[in-house]
Amino acid sequence: MTPLPVFVLLSLVCFCKSDDRLTPAKPLNAGDKLVSSGGVFALGFFTPANSTADSYIGIWYNKIPERTYVWVANRDNPIKNGSSGKLVVSSNSDLVLSDSQGHTLWTTTNNFTSATTGTAAILLDPGNLVIRLPNGTDVWQSFHYPTDTALPDMVLPLSTNDGILRRLVAWRGPDDPASSDYSMGGDSSSDLQVVIWNGTRPYWRRSAWDGSLVSALYQSITGFIVTETIVDRGGELYMTFTVSEGSPSMRMMLDYKGTFKFLVWNSNSSSWEAFIEHPSPICERYAYCGPFGYCDATETVPKCNCLSGFEPDGVNFSKGCRRKEDLKCGKDNNFSTLRGMKTPDKFLYVKNRSFDQCTEECSRNCSCSAYAYANLKNERAYANLKNGSGDADQSRCLIWLGGLVDTGKFHDGGGENLYLRLASSTVDKESNVLKIILPIVAGLLILASICLVWICKSRGKRRIKEIKNKHTRQHLQNSKLNELENESIDLPYICFEDIVTAIDNFSDYKMLGKGGFGKVYKGLLEGGGKEVAVKRLSKSSGQGADEFRNEVVLIAKLQHRNLVRLLGYCTHEDEKLSIYEYLPNKSLDAFLFDATRNSVLDWLTRFKVIKGIARGLLYLHQDSRK
Repeated sequence: MTPLPVFVLLSLVCFCKSDDRLTPAKPLNAGDKLVSSGGVFALGFFTPANSTADSYIGIWYNKIPERTYVWVANRDNPIKNGSSGKLVVSSNSDLVLSDSQGHTLWTTTNNFTSATTGTAAILLDPGNLVIRLPNGTDVWQSFHYPTDTALPDMVLPLSTNDGILRRLVAWRGPDDPASSDYSMGGDSSSDLQVVIWNGTRPYWRRSAWDGSLVSALYQSITGFIVTETIVDRGGELYMTFTVSEGSPSMRMMLDYKGTFKFLVWNSNSSSWEAFIEHPSPICERYAYCGPFGYCDATETVPKCNCLSGFEPDGVNFSKGCRRKEDLKCGKDNNFSTLRGMKTPDKFLYVKNRSFDQCTEECSRNCSCSAYAYANLKNERAYANLKNGSGDADQSRCLIWLGGLVDTGKFHDGGGENLYLRLASSTVDKESNVLKIILPIVAGLLILASICLVWICKSRGKRRIKEIKNKHTRQHLQNSKLNELENESIDLPYICFEDIVTAIDNFSDYKMLGKGGFGKVYKGLLEGGGKEVAVKRLSKSSGQGADEFRNEVVLIAKLQHRNLVRLLGYCTHEDEKLSIYEYLPNKSLDAFLFDATRNSVLDWLTRFKVIKGIARGLLYLHQDSRK
C-alpha cells in the first residue's frame, strides 16, 4: 500500500472537527448542531412548534423522538423575523449569540481581558454546556444557569452568600420559552425550604428541611433509584439528584402552569410520564386550607380538615379553622402530638436547643401555637454544612407564633411530629374519648386471642392422640423427636450450627422477648439472608418432646396469611428450637397501649385488624387441614 504524504496526514489532523464542541475558528450557524460525545444531547437553533418565526438556541434530547428542550440560552431575546443566527466562542472566552445584522442577543460574561488560545465550548453527555480553558478548567456552564429543567447531577441552590438565588423559571406557554411568573427555588427568607412562586406570592411550598442529607426514592415498575442529596459548596447549600445506572432518561421541570413534575421517559409508550407532581391535589396549594387547616392526603380524596382542637371558621375553608376553646396565658396548656405532618410556614428557627428546651421555648411564650424538633446529630449538623465547624448546631427547633398556615398530613408515612398547643380541657376531652374506645378494641382483641389459643390447644390435644395411636408409647424422647422426619409436612430441618450463627450464640442483644416457655431471638439465616424469629424452648418449661412435636406438626400445617408461619425446626441434645417468620411490627399491644404510637392505628386500620382476626378464626374452625 502506498503511504500517504506527510502533508496529507497533517491536514487530516488539523482540519478534523469534533461534533461536540465550538472553538473560535468553528462557530455554530443556523442548521448546524452540536451532539455530545455519547449522542445523548444536542445543541442548536430551533423554532418552537405552533409559534412565530422567532428562533432560539437550546439543548434537547438527541435520541428521544419527542423533541424535549432542557435549556434555552436566549429565551427572553429571540432571533426575530426569521433572521439567521450565529453562536461563537469569542476571543475573550465567552459564548456570544448574534443575529444576521450583528446584534448581540445573548452572551456569557467571563470577563477575560485577554484572549485565551485553545478555549472551547463543549456539550457534555449529562446535558451540560461548558466553556473549557486549555488547562481543563470550566469557567462557565449552563448547569449554573438553568431555565425550567433540572437534570441529574445539576445543582439547585437553597442558599447563597451573595443574596442572589437562581431558580427554575417556567416557560410562558407550551410553545413559548419566555420567562413566566412561575419560578421555583430556595426560600430567600429561610434556606430550610423550597418554594414555587407565582410572581412574588408563594404558590406551593415543600416542608421545612429536617436535616436529612440523603434521601432516596425507588420506582418499583422500572426498578430505578433516584437519590436526592444536600451538598455544600463554598458555604452555600445546594440540592442535587442522581439516578441509578441504566435508568431511563429523567428530568425535573416546572411547567407553564406552575406544576413541579418529576418525569421519566417511557420507551414503550414513547412519552414522558410524571411520577411526582406538586401541587397535587389542589389543597396542596399554598395556604389553601387557611389558618389552622391542613390538606389531608390520607383521605381517599384529599381534602381540607381542621387540626385537632379546631373547627371550621365558616361554611368552607376560606377563613381556615378556629379554636374550640381559647388558650389562656398563664393557665395550664398541653401539647397534642400530630404525626406525619408537613410543617407549617412562617416559623422561627431557634438554634442550639434540646427537645425539652424547644418545648420550654414554646411553653413560656403565650403567642406560641406549636413547635417541631429535629435532632441532626446522626445526619450532619446544618451548621457543619454552612461553615465546616465542629461546634455546630446539632438540632432544629422551629416554633410558630400565631396562626399555622400551609400545613398538611402525608399518606405515605412521611412528615414529622408537630406539637400543637391546646387548652388542657380540650386535650382531656380527646383523651377521655380514647380511654373509652381503646379498652373496647383491646377487649375484642384479647377475646379473639383467647379463642385462638383455645382452638390451637384443642386441635393440639386431638393431634397428639392421633400421633400416639400411630406410634408406640414406649419410644424414648429422642425417638419421638426423630419422628418429625416421618411426618407428612413440608418443613425443613435447620442445622443447629446455622441457628447459633444467626443469633450470635443466643446473645442477649438478639433477644426479642421471653415468656414462660422460653426466649425468642431475632436472627439472619445464611444463604437466603432471611430474617427469622427463633423460639428456644426453656428446659424448665415442662414442655417435653410430645408437646414440641405437636407444635411443629400442627403449626406447619396451618397456612394462612393472618397466622405466623413456621419456617423450620431443630433439635440438638436438650435443645428444642422452632424457627418462625420475623414480624418487624412486633405485637399489636405495642401500638394500642403506647400513647406515642397508638395514633398510627386509625379506625380504618383497626377495622382491618379486626377483620383479619375474624378470618383467622374462620380458617382455624372450618378451612384448615385436619
